[in-house]
This record gives sequence, C-alpha cells and structure tokens, in this order.
Amino acid sequence: MKHSATRQTRRGRGPALRIGRSLAFVLPVVLVLSGTLAVTRVDWSGDPADSMLAASEAASSKTAPRAATRAPHEVLRDRLLTELQEEDPGTALTHLQQAVNERPSLADHCATIARALGRAAVKVYGPKRAQSYSRPVCDTAFASGVLAAHG
Repeated sequence: MKHSATRQTRRGRGPALRIGRSLAFVLPVVLVLSGTLAVTRVDWSGDPADSMLAASEAASSKTAPRAATRAPHEVLRDRLLTELQEEDPGTALTHLQQAVNERPSLADHCATIARALGRAAVKVYGPKRAQSYSRPVCDTAFASGVLAAHG
C-alpha cells in the first residue's frame, strides 16, 4: 500500500466545529428554560383570578367593569354621555377634544361620538339649548347630531 505524498486535511476541525458543539449544548438548554418559563406564566388552574393578566385587568376594571371587552371609543362615548347628563354638553365636548388630542387613534370615531352627544343633548336639554353648546369639535358633528335628533 502506497501512501500519497500530499497531506490530507480534516475538514470541520476549526472554529466552526467548536461553535457547532457549543450551540448543540446551549440551544437545547435555552429552549428548555424558555419553555419552562412560558409554561409557568400560563394559568393552568382554569381560574382567571389567578392569572397575571387577570390581575392587570382587574386593576383597570375597577374604573369601568366592562372596559376590557369594549373598544376605547365605546368606553369614551359612554363616559361622555354620562358626563353630558351629569354636567352639560360643553364639558363633554371639551373632554372629547382632549381625549382626541391625547389619543389620535380616537379621531376616526370623533364625529360619531360628537353626533351621539348631540342627539343626547336634545333629549336632555331640548333642541335650542342643545344647539347653544355647539362648538367646532370634530367639525360640525355635534350640530348634525342635534339636527338629526330634532328633525
């Protein structure tokens, strides 16, 4: 048997092999630990009061019991309608404008909320007095709500 004069090199015995072996050891450990952490955060008892999410929802639901299941614009509309009845439409319109300024995502619903306030104002104050509270919040949506409820 004759050996060749050229020297053969072994492929894969450099830094790539060391990295591969390190990953082969570390990756399963990381996956097991992350899976264990994910499983411990899930409420397996079936009681929603025990879960971490339920605790954060309970803190926010003290102010509005059904706020967790309703859209923010619906919560705002109901709060402003209550405020309109307890105070006046001017205060409700001011708070509507402030809410839209603070959360621009509510701007899409501003006109419908203002119309609902206009219709409610007619029921509470009558058409003439309700129209006196009209201001340029969400264009003229409040005024169109007053007109729709009156006409």
